[in-house]
Amino acid sequence: MIPRLIHRLLVLIATATDRELAQALQYLKVENRILRDRLPKAIRVTPAERRQLLRFGTPLGTAISDLITIVTPRTFRRWVTADNSTDATSRKTGRPGTAAEMRQMITKLARETGWGYGRIQGELRRLGFEPPSISTIRNILKSVGIDPAPRRSSGTWCDFLARHASTLWACDFFTKQVWTLFGPVEMYLLVFIQIETRQIWISRGTPHPDSAWVAQQARNATMEMQDREGDSPRFLIHDRDTKFTKQFDGIFESSGVKVMKLPIHSPNLNAHCERVIQSIKQEILDHFIVFGEHHLNHLVQEYAKYYHQLRPHQGIDNRVPLGNSPPSPRPPNPNELLCQHELGGVLKHYVRKAA
Repeated sequence: MIPRLIHRLLVLIATATDRELAQALQYLKVENRILRDRLPKAIRVTPAERRQLLRFGTPLGTAISDLITIVTPRTFRRWVTADNSTDATSRKTGRPGTAAEMRQMITKLARETGWGYGRIQGELRRLGFEPPSISTIRNILKSVGIDPAPRRSSGTWCDFLARHASTLWACDFFTKQVWTLFGPVEMYLLVFIQIETRQIWISRGTPHPDSAWVAQQARNATMEMQDREGDSPRFLIHDRDTKFTKQFDGIFESSGVKVMKLPIHSPNLNAHCERVIQSIKQEILDHFIVFGEHHLNHLVQEYAKYYHQLRPHQGIDNRVPLGNSPPSPRPPNPNELLCQHELGGVLKHYVRKAA
């Protein structure tokens, strides 16, 4: 009985989503047609605009004929043919052959994953290649019309973090809506991150983060911190969320950890936690309709394994928090790269094909 109810709910949600997407697409087509009728018949696009249109239009295949209005479908097909021909024959003169191969690998990783410059550099280094600089990766992707990654800024908290990074942890709550037999429920989780190593610990989810549950997570986290390699924790920072009770702080203080409460409305001071929560959501949770507590816990724990063992972290020189050292460098070869994935292709990493 229960699987049947869940199946019906899945079908209902999936159908509603498809209908909404179809309606939105139809509206945009009508609006675009109205706007197009008010513009000159011929519109000249720049090379950069052409690359953008090719990037998003080529994966649509023949469906692009029903959508494109800025040029004729025939013109777009001619662009695709020319672009494929250029990719197959173009080579820069005066540079070693590996330069073109490295460009292909960088483009491959960017198109398949949507990663930023540093993340691509870290993945290539983890595989044992010698990747170019961040600025070179940016120029390579810009030349093929791939949008830049968002910029990140540093704050005044850096000096303190640098001095105490080896003994400093930070924590914060985040939520995820899950579906149950009684409707949607907001689930709360608590994540801890060690600033120097970027290792994390994520609690199990609960719909009721009361004082007893929060205190138990403090005990669990304390044991986890003591079991990890490296310096013993001396500092823990968190915001002034009322869920962080005196009992929560007291459990850490009794273990010799000084708890530091951050000023109100200062998320930048807990940027490491904010960033890892953003990664958890963008890289895993946002890709799933979550059914129940067990499903949620499974997803976050699988992500934690991926995060620790396979995901290079830009904050630690693109090393993996608990992974092995990268293999010795060797010339790049795009044909060696084999994409591996977990959880239906949501989490991706690369390995080299066996010789």
